[in-house]
Amino acid sequence: MTVVALVLAAGQGSRFGADKRRALLGDGRSLLQHSVEHALAVFDEVRVVARAGEDADALGLPGACRIVPSLDAGLGMGHSLAAGAASLSDCDAQAVAIVLGDMPWILPYTFRRLIEAAGQSVIVVPRHQGQNGHPVLFGRDYWAELTTLAGDEGARSVLQRYRDRVRVLDVDDSGVLRDVDTPAALNQGISRSV
Repeated sequence: MTVVALVLAAGQGSRFGADKRRALLGDGRSLLQHSVEHALAVFDEVRVVARAGEDADALGLPGACRIVPSLDAGLGMGHSLAAGAASLSDCDAQAVAIVLGDMPWILPYTFRRLIEAAGQSVIVVPRHQGQNGHPVLFGRDYWAELTTLAGDEGARSVLQRYRDRVRVLDVDDSGVLRDVDTPAALNQGISRSV
């Protein structure tokens, strides 16, 4: 099973008060660097959806990832997801993992388990202690619909429309639930991971 990762990193992060993608973790690497490097270690290919005009060097990212510009990023996550999905037209993968750029604590083992559960006609959602998390993996059959998303709901409508094809995978990894919306969340995550 070939799976491409689409790291969403075009949001404004207004609750954080600054560009949270550049916020540093304990080892001196940024929040976004951690998220992207964890994805690069596991997925066959990694594409990062960023704001228009941004490049990998400016974001401190490895050259191994491809930057996909989201011209309408300010209008919500759905627009960024649509831009990323549209970029997959030249990709041979059977599934895409929608990885949020502000979730740096997902374990590689969890990514691998999700990849093993993926398929062209299924949607895989990780669940930790009864709560659904990220990344969500969409089989190729759903990519065209992802390109039509808009607003700030992400892919919720696709999940609801195809709930009979959703495969929930229970994982022992709180990282699938832990995102960084505020500096306090970043500091709490750092203390948990030490």
